Amino acid sequence: MDDYTASSLTSGAHQKRMAEVVAHIIFTVCAFFAVLAVISITLYMIANGTPALFKVGIKDILFSTLWKPTAAEPSFGILYVILTSVIGTFMAILLGVPIGLLTAVFLAEVAPKRLTAVVKPAVELLAGIPSVIYGLLGLMILNPLMYRWEKALFRGSETHQFTGGANLISAVLVLAIMILPTVINISESSLKAVSPQLKAASLALGASHVQTIFKVMIPAAKSGIMTAVVLGVGRAIGEAMAISLVSGSSVNLPLPFNSVRFLTTAIVSEMGYASGLHRQVLFTIGLVLFVFIMLINVILNGILKKGEDGND
Repeated sequence: MDDYTASSLTSGAHQKRMAEVVAHIIFTVCAFFAVLAVISITLYMIANGTPALFKVGIKDILFSTLWKPTAAEPSFGILYVILTSVIGTFMAILLGVPIGLLTAVFLAEVAPKRLTAVVKPAVELLAGIPSVIYGLLGLMILNPLMYRWEKALFRGSETHQFTGGANLISAVLVLAIMILPTVINISESSLKAVSPQLKAASLALGASHVQTIFKVMIPAAKSGIMTAVVLGVGRAIGEAMAISLVSGSSVNLPLPFNSVRFLTTAIVSEMGYASGLHRQVLFTIGLVLFVFIMLINVILNGILKKGEDGND
């Protein structure tokens, strides 16, 4: 090997090392800013959300059901709002995740290529539709249908407050539809990433295609499917515009045909005119929502990690 060739190899190795160092620095800086953003948001929410807890009282805010922020003697109870977000999100996930997962299985393992070429772009288009469009469609199509059911169920009732179809069921259905693209796309990608050897081994042992899907492929893709669920929960909890149009936005016990208010819609509907203590309580609602999302992420990730440790 002559001196020129050796010098070229040394120069090439040096350039590769420099590129790795630069890439390492860039990745480290990006990770630092990501962590800094989370810490900054957390500190901001705590700083702005806790003052009202001390002024009004934790019990009067979190465990009271009366919400009258503009009354002569204001009351800031958000228990019904918290329950609505918990129950509404749980019902939307309970409805949307199975449909989304089964659709992902269909696209990844069952559907012919021609049909997949039609269905998959339609699913991706759902992800790109603005949330306000979902709300408008729910307002024009879903609410009138719910109102007809409501009138039939509560005909002659002297205690039921009719909502015109803007109720918890309408909000849950809209949220379930909105999380479908997230669950479908990520779950399908996870299923396609499963090693073909696992599928071949299962079929070789005599398992049917359906058994292979539910006993082998879905457990193998559990990590990606759980990620889809977490992202779906995040979208369901954080949605405001769509459900504000179909839920009625009234503070009530979260029963199916009651007009209800979620944590997000409570902030959106009143932040424009709120001031003083009322505005501080809205920041407290934002803090509750923030903590709620964090707890769900921690719980779901803990369940996923426990499942992975069990498999190991």
